[in-house]
Amino acid sequence: MVEQRETWASRMGFILAGAGSAIGLGNIWRFPTEAGQNGGAAFVMIYLAAVVLICLSVMIAELALGRHTKQNPVGVYKALAPKSGWKYLGMLGVLTGWGISSFYSVVAGWTLGYIFRTASGFFSGMKASEISDAFGTFVANPGSAIGLHFIFMVITMAILFGGVKKGIEKWSKILMPLMLSILVLLVVRSLTLPGAGEGLAFLFKPDWEALTGRSVIAAVGQAFFSLSLGMGTMIVYGSYLSKKENLVTSASWVASLDTGIALMAGLAIFPALFSFGLEPTMGAGLIFVVLPNIFNEMFLGTLFGTGFFLLLGIAAVTSLISIVEVPAAFFIDEFKWTRKKAVIVAGVGAFAAGIPAALSLGAVDWLSNLISIEGRNYGFLDFMNLLFGQYSLMIGSLGVAIFAGWKWGAKRIVEEITVGFETFQYGNVYGFFIKFVAPISLGILLFYLLLNPNAFA
Repeated sequence: MVEQRETWASRMGFILAGAGSAIGLGNIWRFPTEAGQNGGAAFVMIYLAAVVLICLSVMIAELALGRHTKQNPVGVYKALAPKSGWKYLGMLGVLTGWGISSFYSVVAGWTLGYIFRTASGFFSGMKASEISDAFGTFVANPGSAIGLHFIFMVITMAILFGGVKKGIEKWSKILMPLMLSILVLLVVRSLTLPGAGEGLAFLFKPDWEALTGRSVIAAVGQAFFSLSLGMGTMIVYGSYLSKKENLVTSASWVASLDTGIALMAGLAIFPALFSFGLEPTMGAGLIFVVLPNIFNEMFLGTLFGTGFFLLLGIAAVTSLISIVEVPAAFFIDEFKWTRKKAVIVAGVGAFAAGIPAALSLGAVDWLSNLISIEGRNYGFLDFMNLLFGQYSLMIGSLGVAIFAGWKWGAKRIVEEITVGFETFQYGNVYGFFIKFVAPISLGILLFYLLLNPNAFA
């Protein structure tokens, strides 16, 4: 029996679900890391500009395409550009969602492990070098790596079994306020540490001399990565929207919440770093190596450390359910499968594809050193991130901008916008951004990544 397509129960439900999709490891892990390595406040300013001037137009386009057709990414292009090659762009979106979910679940699994490690006092009394060694041993253990990856994927599938209203929306309404509450507590604790002002200055007082071309590219890339654009997530979520909803307002709320959470993550991390005399350029080890060391030295550090990794885990869940929903929606729409069958195939497929990623952090040598690009060794997880988390996202976003602005046409996007926003008077402005600003910016970014594949490694 083919199930009838669901819709969001409320506007707030969509906003929280959409924000949950965007708010993930990219906000709480990657944003502070990128900001720390690229000049702090100057990076933040470029990031904010990219969200407003580039990303928002692409997000509105994805929501409009999804709502107009009530289809998954492949179905969108089959409906609007039949008998053309545009359907392959939709297939790329589905493949990107599947690819990202496979390794995203592995990293998300680490957060589960660190919740229990921190709560049990595992890191108490450890030196910084010992914490670093413990992380290396942890991710290299095949049993824990695969086991935690499995648990996280099962949690994701269980939520998706409930569908749009009783699954994604219900849990987004529970998890998003919880995540925000934890983050507020962490920000307050961080801002009360001695020397926190240096962290605030680093985050909000731009040093434009520290800004480089790489920093600009990194900021724009982070904006697209953070907002889950280019993989079909917003197309699918848009397909569950009613015609009454205001696409511009809804997209603005999602982008604002996503950006706000990223800034709050910076407020939780950078004051603490400066307070303990540590550099903000620590890279990926910032979350799993540096912060446990800080929590060791902090009053009630075990409590706040546990809260932080719980926060990270919740953010990962809300993002992963949206990513797995992309291939699941494809199976439901294109093959007329039931939701349960579609979720099982999408989830089990992502889990299976993620096993090599789970084994590529030291457990299996050849998977840990899969390929070398310009002198940098990539393990399977790193390579999947490069392929799907960078190139596929950029190609997908560029394709959406070109299709929306030129193929289907900016005029039709504006017409879809006005369905729920009759007084919308900025059609020409929107058309300029989706036809010119977004494609040109994304083209430059993609070209840079092709020339510098290690830029965000």
